[in-house]
Amino acid sequence: MALKLVIISGGQTGADRAALDWALKNDVPHGGWCPQGRLALDGALDARYKLKETPTDDELERTEWNVRDSEASVVFSLGEKASGMAQKTVTFARKMKKPCLHLHRGVLGVSEKVVGFLEKHYVRRLNVVGSSETKEPGLYDWVSEVLDKTKVVLDQQGD
Repeated sequence: MALKLVIISGGQTGADRAALDWALKNDVPHGGWCPQGRLALDGALDARYKLKETPTDDELERTEWNVRDSEASVVFSLGEKASGMAQKTVTFARKMKKPCLHLHRGVLGVSEKVVGFLEKHYVRRLNVVGSSETKEPGLYDWVSEVLDKTKVVLDQQGD
């Protein structure tokens, strides 16, 4: 990969989990915070995800800490508007004056936009978040596809 990244995520189903699984599959370092008890909608997070537990089971705390500990955030949603914890990520990023990019299915050239965002802000620790798979079925697959295409673009630039 032309850019050396660390993926930060909270481990929830959907976009978060897609980013973590993508990182594992591509030997990209990952980390981040998850709620106490490693809780997600589908149960306790697998130990293969190298996430630290926050002192409480509050999702808001996890979300804020992942924004704090990353250089920038990319928020994925299928619909035009981010909601729930994904929208809270946008709010925390603004408050902390950190770059944040929201992408949805209607955006063209998503992978190129991610690459441009990473390069513009010199991002090495990227917080990847979005809706849960329950709220937006199919988000996991779309985020995985976007990250695969992003890697291809980055690899081509490294040639």
